[in-house]
Amino acid sequence: MSDRQSAQDRKAQIVVEVLRLADEIGPDRLSTTDVARAIGISQPAIFRHFPTKGALWLAVAEDIADRLQCDWAAAEAGASGPHARLKALIGAQLTAISRTPALPSILFSRELQVDNEALRDVFRGLLAGFQSRLVAVIRHLQAEGDLRRDVSPEDVAILLTSLVQGVAIRWTLGARGFSLVREGLRLFDVQMTLLTAQEGVFDEETK
Repeated sequence: MSDRQSAQDRKAQIVVEVLRLADEIGPDRLSTTDVARAIGISQPAIFRHFPTKGALWLAVAEDIADRLQCDWAAAEAGASGPHARLKALIGAQLTAISRTPALPSILFSRELQVDNEALRDVFRGLLAGFQSRLVAVIRHLQAEGDLRRDVSPEDVAILLTSLVQGVAIRWTLGARGFSLVREGLRLFDVQMTLLTAQEGVFDEETK
């Protein structure tokens, strides 16, 4: 194995360990010393691969982004019909969070919200990309008459994204005491039932 390959493998190992430790002790408490100790290397060895802690976090974010985009593409490719595509996208996102449980805490960490603008930009781009995929499918459903058209596709996408975020937070706060994917998809079905109700029903009920 070449030195370059060895370096790539080591960087991948470091990223995996950061995600594991971020879940175990929290992203804001995590230090490069913790990572080095867990892997069994020196702290300077970490900085040979990542010149700053910010660069390390950016690599973590880019790894998450790459995997999520692959998951979304696979979910859409394996689904037949727009409703199945929409549910598959939501399921893929829920599955990704259950597979990487540190993700919710990273999103609300000081590292992302205050200290690391590049990290924040990656996650903002991810959210925008996910919502764009949802909007495209929602427009298809509305055009086919399978979804209410008196709610904008962008608002429906925000509702569904918020559903994922909300159930993920509840899962985290509840010590992961239920199946995130199963509960999230159950609530997705509830939300879709509301969004396929006859147009004007809600307006009549609120008069």
